Amino acid sequence: MNFEDMLADLRAREEKARAMGGPERLARREAQGVMNARSRIDCFIDEGSWVETGLLAVSSVVPEDRPKTPADGKVAGFGKVDGRVVGLVANDFTTKGASSSATNMKKIGHVKRVATERGFPLVFFGESSGARMPDNMGAKGMGINLGNDPHQYIRNRESPWASAVLGQCYGSSAWYTCLSDFSVFRKGAVMAVASPGLASFAIGQEIEAEDLGGWKLHERVTGLIDRVVDTDEEALEQIKRFLSYMPSNCNELPPMAPVPAGSDEAAAKILDILPDSRKRGYDVKKIIECIADKDSFFEFKPKFGRTITVGLARLDGKTVGFLASNPMGKAGALDVAGCEKATSFTVMCDSFNIPLILLVDTPGFVIGIEGERGKAPGKIMNFMQALQMCTVPKLSVIMRKTYGQAYLNMGGGRNSDDVAAWPTAEISFMDPYFATEIVTWGQQASEETKGEIMAQMEKDNSAYGLAEIYGVQAVIRPNDTRRYLIDQLEIHQLRLTGGIGKHRLSAWPTTY
Repeated sequence: MNFEDMLADLRAREEKARAMGGPERLARREAQGVMNARSRIDCFIDEGSWVETGLLAVSSVVPEDRPKTPADGKVAGFGKVDGRVVGLVANDFTTKGASSSATNMKKIGHVKRVATERGFPLVFFGESSGARMPDNMGAKGMGINLGNDPHQYIRNRESPWASAVLGQCYGSSAWYTCLSDFSVFRKGAVMAVASPGLASFAIGQEIEAEDLGGWKLHERVTGLIDRVVDTDEEALEQIKRFLSYMPSNCNELPPMAPVPAGSDEAAAKILDILPDSRKRGYDVKKIIECIADKDSFFEFKPKFGRTITVGLARLDGKTVGFLASNPMGKAGALDVAGCEKATSFTVMCDSFNIPLILLVDTPGFVIGIEGERGKAPGKIMNFMQALQMCTVPKLSVIMRKTYGQAYLNMGGGRNSDDVAAWPTAEISFMDPYFATEIVTWGQQASEETKGEIMAQMEKDNSAYGLAEIYGVQAVIRPNDTRRYLIDQLEIHQLRLTGGIGKHRLSAWPTTY
């Protein structure tokens, strides 16, 4: 074969690989309004920045599969998003259902390794039928395909990971989603350990895909998903937005952003949002939006653990994490899901040098049989330990109630670097009403006696009582909160390490 023939052969092989599962399968997806692996990449990265690895890879176990497995069903490589390098793996469902095999797992391992060692984010576009059969069957199949990369499922959070669930996601595509720092789910997709067919066979009853691993389950029950969207394009935009708040790796600071005009004006509206009565609820997201830079709040898990609200935002152009009690969910009393959500978010912020701001208005923890069955004491202590091990700056603002152990979990008792309170703050071991009922439990106490006990229980639970013993460093006006936090972030920045934390939580398990 002469040189021209060699180049022609190379072009033909490249064109075949880029054609994926062929024009008919691609056309069917387009008719359904679903993007394919390569169109997702083109939509996601900066134009002209794609550098592919493993284009000519094919299945290596079953010889007759080689001509039918272009790029071996997983498109992998490197590109830029808003000028920054990312590693990217997109499952090509038109080729063997993007099933996992010895060759394509090597491709994923290479991209993961390079992204981690060279310090840039890793992105997965999930859509896979799971392990490839019969490649993985038998002793040789297991020995060839599984366990050959001892670091395959380790998360030390050296660089940010983001995943999108964009179709069927079984096996490793589900694992990588759960290992990610941020995950987005397109409605109509499914994420589970195994397919509905296999699950139905295993338990002896028919299971619908949506019940097994649909968006409602993961958004509201498991909490494994951070955002839910309607289209592929929206999913890609959500990941881009997430990355815009994140550093490229754990040894960098998050990028700065210009402060939008009008960001200082919203703080004056806080008192319009905060009710006069402590018994009335309000949506803490509106408070966050008054404090953060204009239009910068990016919420995680909005339908899961609704007793607490978490999300990334910017304050004076700097990325911060908000962890805030939300009275709209169970009056802000922390439940098991809320503790899991808070722990996961704290771990991510500490791993990537993002200061934490805690806004506090909680009557304590949700108690009762359901909580105990959900291992509430363990979840509360996980949250407590994560907060105490966190080495990025932590700033707490007590807005209204903070009672009992929740006072510590939300940064009180020197668990934050600085604690401020609004004049509306109430601090005690528990709500005075409940304390009175506990003290008089089983007694024939008159209303007059209960009133006297109630007065004792309410004694000195104000912000000023805590300020007098330096339990808070300041009592501030609500509309001064934004300026106060900006000043405190300037004071508490980690100058000795260039803003980089100790990352003591970097290997914390990703599923709480």
